[in-house]
Amino acid sequence: MKRLIATGERARPVEFAEDAQPVPAADEALVRVEAFSVNRGETFLLENPRPDLRPGKDVAGLVVRAAADGSGPGVGMRVVGHPPCGGWAEYVAVPTHSLAVLPPAIGSTEAAALPLAGLTALRMLRTAGAVAGRRLLLTGASGGVGHYLTELAAAAGAEITVVTASPERGRRLAELGADVVHDLGETRGPFDVVLESTGGTALPVALSKLAAGGMLIWFGQASRTPATLDFFDFFNGPEGAVIRHFHYAGAPYGPDLDTLVTLVGSGRLHPEIGRVADWADTATVLVDLRERRVRGKAVLTVGGPR
Repeated sequence: MKRLIATGERARPVEFAEDAQPVPAADEALVRVEAFSVNRGETFLLENPRPDLRPGKDVAGLVVRAAADGSGPGVGMRVVGHPPCGGWAEYVAVPTHSLAVLPPAIGSTEAAALPLAGLTALRMLRTAGAVAGRRLLLTGASGGVGHYLTELAAAAGAEITVVTASPERGRRLAELGADVVHDLGETRGPFDVVLESTGGTALPVALSKLAAGGMLIWFGQASRTPATLDFFDFFNGPEGAVIRHFHYAGAPYGPDLDTLVTLVGSGRLHPEIGRVADWADTATVLVDLRERRVRGKAVLTVGGPR
């Protein structure tokens, strides 16, 4: 079968290679991949790749071999999955606890945009707690996580302000109910919850916007610049505030994927897909994603549009 492997080259970070079809473990289903999405964090891993790197964590496709232990979906079922690796290929083995069955109304292209970004947004909102009537601030909002989080938070009754680099990158976020700004320093706090994904100089500015008793959740460093905090400023600032690190990871993913699929199927969540291309163009799409030329999610189809 074909799979994409890392080259270590900045201009063309992946290329096709022939590989053996994966042999699933007893609790894994073999999925024929119809579409996969790529994430900006994965582009950074490709810059200095490990020799054994097999990228790909967001897939949708068809089960062609059910798990030997009898768990999970059967042969012929369409699924969305979040494997630990190896999804940029014609076939991937996925633990059944990290699969969700797709209804006929949701295509593979749409489904493939859900896992990492959708799981991050869903689990981060749980970390934030009840948001109805609360003021939220989200930095670096124009990617997949930002669109999902904005729609979910607004639907839950939050008053959400998002920071994007340009009006175009914030257009859809405004439609989803956000107040869009382009300069973090100009946001009008204080905010009950600050969700910070940029790092660098943005983190201390975001912290200064936090209300007394509020929570800052740090979940990324998109700027790739280390952040420095002056804790004297923090202790002299919002009384009783909390700084918390967040990372979405932790199987099982299946129940939360089911939730995301249900929300999409009922029209309450809309994947924002800024680029769809054949997987022959994956290298170009990865470069554009790394250089912030894609708004929302980028999805690659395997064997034609789905």
